[in-house]
Amino acid sequence: MPRKPKRPCSYPGCPKLVEGQYCEEHKRLTDKQYNQYGRDDFSKNFYKTPEWRAARKRQLDSQPFCEECLKAGKRTKATMVDHIKPIKQGGDKFAPSNLQSLCWSCHSRKSVEEGSRFSRK
Repeated sequence: MPRKPKRPCSYPGCPKLVEGQYCEEHKRLTDKQYNQYGRDDFSKNFYKTPEWRAARKRQLDSQPFCEECLKAGKRTKATMVDHIKPIKQGGDKFAPSNLQSLCWSCHSRKSVEEGSRFSRK
């Protein structure tokens, strides 16, 4: 199956060709900046707790493939665990029924659609 052509990294002035939005160096930098300045205090602290890390590991062990990609007939390795109903909207923090395994792409898309990242509400 053909792949999309690579394009330049979206970070200003970076000429590296990438498949996603940023090269590895600038992805880490933009994620660090988001975590430092864009996230609220609850999120900064919650996702570092041992309870969350254990729940995340259990979810990825039980469902190692992205659930959205599987619906589309693709098998993509999941790297993120997402709350189906966001915690801020009353979703359970650790209930397996409120967690889903997603790849980075599907998780980013969902975050933008629900307005939890990039402030689009």
